[in-house]
Amino acid sequence: MKFDSNEDFDFPIEKFEHMLKTNHVLFFDADEFVEIVEHYIDMGKLSLAKKALDLGLDQHPNYNDLKLLKAEIYIFEDKHAQAEELLAYLQQVDPQNEEIYILQANIFSKQDKHKKAISTLEYTLDFAVEPTEIYNLIGIEYLFMENFEKAKETYIKCLDQNQQDFTALYNIIYCFDFLDQQQEGIAFLNDFLDKNPYCEVAWHQLGKLYFDIGEDKRALQAFDFAIYSDEYFVGAYLEKAKVLERLNKFNEAIENYKISNQLDDPTAYAYLRIGKCYMKINNSKEAVKYYKKAVHEDPLMDKAWAALTEFYMRKKEYKTALSFVNKALNIDAENPHHWRNYSIINNELGNEEASKKGLQQALKYGNYEFENLIAQADICIEDELWLDALDTLIYGSEFYQDHEEFLYRIAGVYYKLNVPDEAWLTFEEAYESDPGLCNIMFEMFPEMQNDPKYKPFFDKI
Repeated sequence: MKFDSNEDFDFPIEKFEHMLKTNHVLFFDADEFVEIVEHYIDMGKLSLAKKALDLGLDQHPNYNDLKLLKAEIYIFEDKHAQAEELLAYLQQVDPQNEEIYILQANIFSKQDKHKKAISTLEYTLDFAVEPTEIYNLIGIEYLFMENFEKAKETYIKCLDQNQQDFTALYNIIYCFDFLDQQQEGIAFLNDFLDKNPYCEVAWHQLGKLYFDIGEDKRALQAFDFAIYSDEYFVGAYLEKAKVLERLNKFNEAIENYKISNQLDDPTAYAYLRIGKCYMKINNSKEAVKYYKKAVHEDPLMDKAWAALTEFYMRKKEYKTALSFVNKALNIDAENPHHWRNYSIINNELGNEEASKKGLQQALKYGNYEFENLIAQADICIEDELWLDALDTLIYGSEFYQDHEEFLYRIAGVYYKLNVPDEAWLTFEEAYESDPGLCNIMFEMFPEMQNDPKYKPFFDKI
């Protein structure tokens, strides 16, 4: 069938794909080939991009924009030498084409030569058609170098040139935050809002900064202005709800979380927070309903499974709680909080070995809660693993600044290890700090009750 250029095709992509299917070589102008190649690069289909590029250069061998795309594909394939050679040639032909320098800077960046990338990009600022794009790229290089002060200055230049460059605005606030310059960030945003009073993104970012420093009332005002500027701004409703939660205004928080889910696709995060708010106002029926909505929306949200776990733990329905904590652990097996719950549940169910495993895993993955360290040490003492017990207790004593519960146990373990001097010195330190807790040691190490050295203290209990 003859190919009619007036047919209703999405030119030039459909025309090119029709050509591939029919093996009929068709003519495209150079700009059409650029569009086709860029389309396939954006789609990640490099083989089709290269095929279109080869055909394009066959038909338009001197078109520099196609050669630039060839250099870009070389860079994608990490063929830096070929790309640099081609870009050097193009630079001689068209020395003020900013795209050439952008690609050269891209090579330097991929080689971790960020200073060279920056100097290359800065060279183009005198003739760049879009200086904002160049400043954005320079800002990225400074971020790679973790030079947040310079990155911030660069992104401010972007925003000076284009007040609608919200990517730059977000990056500026990111830099302020990373540099722990919240007050400076607030001042910057207030100044920006004086000139752009209906910028919902700026109000949103200002509210987040106020929230971070505990200025909840100002944060609420900022989020309200963001919503006033754009009543469909989902992020502002979510952030406002977080502030209301912190102010214990749970019904208002629920309302705002629900609005966020109505304005856009519902999120598991919003469902979870709604559930938490209902729990705070003692409406457990609604709380569980929303926890279940959260796991339905996102089955991999371990925090929602944890919320269900803890609800059923409070109800003492431990078998149900165990099924939920296992789901949480299947998602995040290195979460110490989940292991702690697992341990408690199994202890209540009489699964002693599983409970011990939970405590060990919680400690392994960083749960250094006081109760967890004590419980882990007591397991070691019960199993007569004296050196393991001592390691855990000494760590706990350091972590909790020589707390008496650790010290009394350490004294007992030293006693069992036949290190009497250390046992006595540790006991003295603990007794001096809190004599009332010495019964812990005598209960766990009953043989010390009859030791002439310790018996007088036992008799005082």
